[in-house]
Amino acid sequence: MRAFGARLSGPVRLGLVLGILGALLTVGGLLAGNLAPLTLRSVLLGIVLGGGSWGVVSWAIASAAADVSSSAEAEDEA
Repeated sequence: MRAFGARLSGPVRLGLVLGILGALLTVGGLLAGNLAPLTLRSVLLGIVLGGGSWGVVSWAIASAAADVSSSAEAEDEA
């Protein structure tokens, strides 16, 4: 497992962590609230939509920040 984590870049790791956190928070909200009937379908949709959106958005922001950081370092060296 450690070798798998070492192969992932920083933005991908951040996206995975925040995606898992988003999925857990969504399922927790479904369990605690009365917003939707608690079925397997609603839990799976919560995991996919909540975790997926948090993961993709956080990955995109971290990836853009890493690109800007690397291009700024390249300009400083030139």
